[in-house]
Amino acid sequence: MSRWSFDLTEAPPPDAAVEIAARHVSAATIGRRGGQAVVTAYAVEPLPEAAVVPSLTSQNVHDRALASAAVAKVLEAVGRPKRVGLVIPDSVAKVSLIRFEQVPPRAQDLAQLIRWQVRKAAPFPIENGQVSFSETGTIAGGREFLVTVARRDIVEEYEALVAAAGAQPGIVDLSTFNVVNAVLVSSASFDHDWLLINVGAPDQASIAILRGAQIIFFRTRGAEADGTLADLVHQTAMYYEDRLEGGGFTRAVICGASGDEVRRSLEQRLGLPVEPLDIRAAAPLTDRISIAPSLLDALAPLIGLLLRGREKAA
Repeated sequence: MSRWSFDLTEAPPPDAAVEIAARHVSAATIGRRGGQAVVTAYAVEPLPEAAVVPSLTSQNVHDRALASAAVAKVLEAVGRPKRVGLVIPDSVAKVSLIRFEQVPPRAQDLAQLIRWQVRKAAPFPIENGQVSFSETGTIAGGREFLVTVARRDIVEEYEALVAAAGAQPGIVDLSTFNVVNAVLVSSASFDHDWLLINVGAPDQASIAILRGAQIIFFRTRGAEADGTLADLVHQTAMYYEDRLEGGGFTRAVICGASGDEVRRSLEQRLGLPVEPLDIRAAAPLTDRISIAPSLLDALAPLIGLLLRGREKAA
């Protein structure tokens, strides 16, 4: 039985991770050499458009045979692991930040309260959903929780692809949550507000604002949204200043769209440099000195999941 989870500190992590994204399937394993985490094996297989179409409310896997073959191929390349962490697209789930003035002392009562709260905004019956939550911190007058809900049958579509390749997903998680973890383990400690832009596909992206290691804002942009990625980032920055009493970002990181043109357009809107995420600071690759930025982007959520709960490697 898999666990729908996004606790950034959860341990123990699996020995291998696989991501099923809109345009590719990837897998990776890590080991330790001289006290340093290193990527010991990895593989990426492209997917044609429309084979996997991430959606909150409708079928996601449209070419199961092709997607299953891609999963089997990448898992074969990393040693055919039997138990893996599974990363799926952000747009499979609805992510919310929920505040409570009073929180029940019993975990079971808190879980019921959160399910009752999110059922009002869920685009499907909550009885058909999988819900996970994590406390982000104490705020004035109460406590805040990051809550994720996804339709159970849609999550099972992704799990079935892994099972068909002979592996069992022990943890199922969203891409951006693990990219966040990859940034945290790749860098010095964060004491201020920073921005993460994670581009999962040409028409899909997520933006997270973090205060230190805590997510205080999260938004996913789907194919149906109007405007450009730069527009979305600008709107987010305005919301941050107006509604979150933001004092300014100290850093902006992008994953999944590291081209100079994209970065320049974002830098113009934000007024600060936008740096591509390089996971080699947390877990170097053993077989190459330099690799394409697209491969680093594909590895980021995998390394973030695999290093979850482990000491900072850099």
